Amino acid sequence: MPAVQSDRVPPDHALLDHHGDVEVADGLADFAVNVAEPEPPSWLVEVLRSAVSDLAHYPDPGPARSALATLHGVPAECVLVVAGAAEAFTLVARLPWRRPLVVHPQFTAPEAALRASGHPVERLLLSAEDGFRLGERVVGVPPDVDLVVVGNPTNPTSRLHRPDEVLALVRPGRTVLVDEAFMDVVEAPGAPRHSLTRRAASSPGLVVVRSLTKTFAIAGLRVGYVVADPPLIARLARLQPPWSVGSLATVAAVACAGPEGRAHASSVRDGLPGRLARLVRGLGDVGLEVVTPPRGPFVLARHDHADETRMLMRHRGFAVRRGDTFPGLGPEWLRVAARPPEMTDRLIDALRATLGAPTQEPR
Repeated sequence: MPAVQSDRVPPDHALLDHHGDVEVADGLADFAVNVAEPEPPSWLVEVLRSAVSDLAHYPDPGPARSALATLHGVPAECVLVVAGAAEAFTLVARLPWRRPLVVHPQFTAPEAALRASGHPVERLLLSAEDGFRLGERVVGVPPDVDLVVVGNPTNPTSRLHRPDEVLALVRPGRTVLVDEAFMDVVEAPGAPRHSLTRRAASSPGLVVVRSLTKTFAIAGLRVGYVVADPPLIARLARLQPPWSVGSLATVAAVACAGPEGRAHASSVRDGLPGRLARLVRGLGDVGLEVVTPPRGPFVLARHDHADETRMLMRHRGFAVRRGDTFPGLGPEWLRVAARPPEMTDRLIDALRATLGAPTQEPR
């Protein structure tokens, strides 16, 4: 398969629009969706409950914009609050790109948004053989590509690319959009080593999209933000529908950027390595090949009978995410969210029974 895939063959739009939430049904243990917990933290629930009485007023994104700018140490004019990362991708897709390219496998919403806006989209396909690393694949991007979209850490591969690998995509006349929806489980905003958020605020041609919905379990509230240089932020703001970000979302953004929010994100970040290690070990024990090292709150795993296994696991009460809806992956791939130890152990026991794997020593 060539590294860069042209647009000659139309994609299956139903697959691009497939998301993990449709895998989940009542009574199933959720390993399909990357939201950190089943509900928001109690302190955030109280903040939102207190804000309900103010819903008669139109929303003002100003305080959220300032709070998020302070969180990352960038000017407020470099931040645009959006209704989840999906709105950011839609706004960017409305710009007049000549030759956009998406690095895959990755979250399909950016490509779907580009196609919905009438853009043909090319793909840079990363390889399982080298762990889906970006590395030298950047040299395969044609020089006249004017938009590149890449996730970091990437959904579904859980691969964290080095900053220099991502920056190697930047060149005059090109915009590089980095989807950092899961970066808050990698590092704190105040001490970036991999995040390009601060650099995007002062670098034309570099855009970072962030999300608050996963780590704070508020996917239903829809709140995210874009960081870029002021001219591009102003351009995107002109394309944004009036009041697209509601009052509760802006209140949540302020709270998530504040002391309690930073402490919560730190707790999630500190607990993730243990969850991932247990999940990787368990999946390996029952015969799945895991892409390592995972850095997002999920892992990508391969098994010859993954699709059949996924369906059998539903009958055992577990939902995992199919992998074949991500360009560059086939039905032998599954994405599995990192969950608390006792929940992960139940999943592994069910997989062992489904696959007929030998029993391991007690964990």
